[in-house]
Amino acid sequence: MALVNYCFARKAGGSFILRIEDTDRARSTAASEHAILDSLHWLGLNWDEGPDVGGPFGPYRQSERAGIYRDYAARLIASGNGFKCFCTPERLGSMRAAQVAAKQPPRYDGTCISLSPETIADRERAGIPHVVRLKVPPSGICVVEDLRRGPIEIDWSTVDMQVLVKSDGMPTYHLANVVDDHLMEITHVIRGEEWVSSAPKHLLLYEAFGWDPPALLHLPLLRNPDKSKLSKRKNPTGIGFYQAMGYLPEALLNFLGLLCAAPPQGDEMMDLDECVRRFDIEHISLGGPIFDVPKLDWLNGRYIRERCDEEAFFAAAAAWRFGPTRLRRIAQLAHPRVERFSDLAPLTAFLFSGRLRIEAAALRDTKIDDETMRKAFQFATWGFDALQSWDVPQIEGVLRGVAASLGRKMRDLARPFYVAITGSPTSVPLYDAIELLGRDLVRERLRCALQELGGVTSAEYRAWRAFEPAAAEQESVAL
Repeated sequence: MALVNYCFARKAGGSFILRIEDTDRARSTAASEHAILDSLHWLGLNWDEGPDVGGPFGPYRQSERAGIYRDYAARLIASGNGFKCFCTPERLGSMRAAQVAAKQPPRYDGTCISLSPETIADRERAGIPHVVRLKVPPSGICVVEDLRRGPIEIDWSTVDMQVLVKSDGMPTYHLANVVDDHLMEITHVIRGEEWVSSAPKHLLLYEAFGWDPPALLHLPLLRNPDKSKLSKRKNPTGIGFYQAMGYLPEALLNFLGLLCAAPPQGDEMMDLDECVRRFDIEHISLGGPIFDVPKLDWLNGRYIRERCDEEAFFAAAAAWRFGPTRLRRIAQLAHPRVERFSDLAPLTAFLFSGRLRIEAAALRDTKIDDETMRKAFQFATWGFDALQSWDVPQIEGVLRGVAASLGRKMRDLARPFYVAITGSPTSVPLYDAIELLGRDLVRERLRCALQELGGVTSAEYRAWRAFEPAAAEQESVAL
């Protein structure tokens, strides 16, 4: 998405803007923002306006613009295009369950849409929490004009009365983006096709405020060779994973550019400037471009061999995994565990590898049963995803929390985690190893270990997702 926005803006002589959409307080962290900025910088996709460089329409973090959104939400209520909703989560859950049972599309039923001003005032005085919702026409057709797909017709009866302001006073994506796109003078909105169903809500907001909407372009999602969607359950999807695996940013950009730009005649290698020159939205396949990893490997190999001389190769390798700070940390961990320097390679090889070849038998060489092990790997993945900082204390807290939730001691789970993460039942300290590997590689190794044990069914995934790991009890065991 960032590459297409970048190419479109550069080719049109416009501005490429980075805005951090962090109104979800539970999921938005300083670490996640840094990951976005670091990934885009690594790829060379530099922006004209953003939270770190400023610009004429700042601030560029939505969490710093909350007062702006409250003003516009008040305008919607005053104009009759929005309303306060006091329905409890329990009532909304029962309503939607009944709709699903009746094979109706889940949609707010409008219970609070006609509350009197007196009732609203009484409930607010009583301190009853409320959200602000968007009024949606009960019938008719909304036509969404898409630059690539043409007109898309969506029946208003399928569009929910979207929550615009949550009970904590923070806006949802829908209100914040429409307001910001207008105030920041955004002319084109390019995002994924999963947002097509939300376009009517956004167009309704533009109409309610009396604003002209920007041009819309909905990109197809990347797919696997079997046409299934790329997803965190099946694939490594973070840029950090490809960086940790040893791909060059130029090769990754070239590979992604081939999905949205005409390739050069006779050779598919092109730099970012060439990608901008050749970019055209007509080259984007609506069927969903294939994320062909073997082709990425082939391209990356060519960049390593043809674009890196000896000095460049040495510098790139050092930047990847052989920097002095990292090597010193590895040496400190390995020092107490070696008898010969030749022990270093087998002891630390997992820190310089990508995916590990782990067999189910190696994972099962323990007293932990398969279901407990699968739960442990899945719960750890979710716990790691939610960490605000990636360091030994946080990592240790996640794994101890997983053990406590499963009614196990951490020492019982240590072996399968060692095998999944390091490829061996013993190695350097586990928590340090996880920190050094980084979140993306650890996530992928746990995913692969899960697959070796048979994976997780959709039903299990949903059931386990509702289960919150308990706080860990402290154990005096070093791992």
